Amino acid sequence: IFFRKMGDAERGKKLFDSRASQCHSAQKGVNSTGPSLYGVYGRTSGTVPGFAYSNANKNAAIVWEDETLNKFLENPKKYVPGTKMAFAGIKAKKDRADIIAYMKTLVD
Repeated sequence: IFFRKMGDAERGKKLFDSRASQCHSAQKGVNSTGPSLYGVYGRTSGTVPGFAYSNANKNAAIVWEDETLNKFLENPKKYVPGTKMAFAGIKAKKDRADIIAYMKTLVD
């Protein structure tokens, strides 16, 4: 299992702001170049209303949890071949853990 201890959500917010906010919103219902990541944890890939996903993302039917988010954030194009997300990935395991910890806070 990837997560032996919880990531740092506060640090994750800073990383999200610098690495993801150019294309993704953390606000509910606000899509941008990428879909809103509000409520992403536990959601099935390709299901945000009003966002035009690639067929690859829609058909992947991935439930976004620790392991799946970790693998996707490390190398999106390898984990979901055909995704239109133009992002090389995040190589540092701690950075991924912290971003995921932050994304877990994006709920009602």
